[in-house]
Amino acid sequence: MKKALIILFIMFGLGVQAQNKNAKAVVEVDGVCMMCKQRIEKAAIKSKGVKSAVWNVKTHELSLIFDERKTTLAEIQGNVAAVGHDTPEVIATEEAYNSVHECCKYRSEEVKKDHNEKTDDNKN
Repeated sequence: MKKALIILFIMFGLGVQAQNKNAKAVVEVDGVCMMCKQRIEKAAIKSKGVKSAVWNVKTHELSLIFDERKTTLAEIQGNVAAVGHDTPEVIATEEAYNSVHECCKYRSEEVKKDHNEKTDDNKN
């Protein structure tokens, strides 16, 4: 029994040490504009343990640096979905999605097309 307890303490200690306080991850997050960017980054950074959150409007990638001892990638994605933005793992509820501004309705083909046209106009 004593050996089993010692082994459990060692395993627990190694498990805690294995968690990275500066873990890096990239998550795809749906959105279309700079208002989406602000909302996504704010939701991610409000997650306990998130040190950096930068969302790229063109690639839809949310680059994160976070403390795995304080949060998980699933929790961060849940917080982003709670403000209306889908991730591959967590889909925003209809209520959360409907709370975003009309120009941010990334599920609408018309909105996506409109944002693509604005981007193309800025290139010329």
